[in-house]
Amino acid sequence: MDLGLTDRVYVLTGASRGLGFATAEQLVADGARVVISARAPERVAAAVEALGGPERAIGLTADLTDPETPQRLVTAARERFDRVDGALISVGGPPRGTAAQVTDEQWRESFETVFLGSVRAARTVAAALTDGGAIGLVLSTSARGPVPGLGISNGLRPGLAGVAKDMADEYGSRGVRVVGLLPGRIMTDRNRELMAATGDAEQARAEAEAGIPLRRFGDPAEFGRVAAFLLSPAASYLTGVTVPVDGGALRGL
Repeated sequence: MDLGLTDRVYVLTGASRGLGFATAEQLVADGARVVISARAPERVAAAVEALGGPERAIGLTADLTDPETPQRLVTAARERFDRVDGALISVGGPPRGTAAQVTDEQWRESFETVFLGSVRAARTVAAALTDGGAIGLVLSTSARGPVPGLGISNGLRPGLAGVAKDMADEYGSRGVRVVGLLPGRIMTDRNRELMAATGDAEQARAEAEAGIPLRRFGDPAEFGRVAAFLLSPAASYLTGVTVPVDGGALRGL
């Protein structure tokens, strides 16, 4: 199946590793070109090299808390590849702790990055898109059901799912699509950290897998393939939806 990605250009934040990088890999493999960003310059450089170098990818050291970051990414895409067709907006997970345990400062910092940074990036990219453009927001299964011990995520991710739906309504008349992705237990550094924090990573993994119908964690590439499809012209009649990539863990219909 041809996803129609050849020579299309996508901006991806938080994409030096994890789910963002896995999506960049799939986009490039299907003929797209990408502009990736992350906060660590050495990781950005390594990711660009792994994606095939400047013919296929360029990278910027950037942080979504900086209001200038989204426009920098759009400008870089246009200057290097002459166009921009969409974006995958991903940010690192907020601090662990229940909603009552985390501090005001942790709430404020997470709001600036996870929530406002994502909204600003989506809004900026959308302004640059034409008919056929697409934006994907990487959220979490916490958008549909609280995850124990991740109070900030439980508070902010559902709001972002609502933002994605609202933006899908607003931009739909221009032919621009907005979707949310809900990764569950994917074997990323973030999930490794969460399991290690329990004091018994092996036991934590076994317990988590017992609650997943497929009885295993997902591979980042499995998420990347779904994200690449949703961003592609092949998904041209999908907008305003949130798509779980969780091995069946969410129990809602």
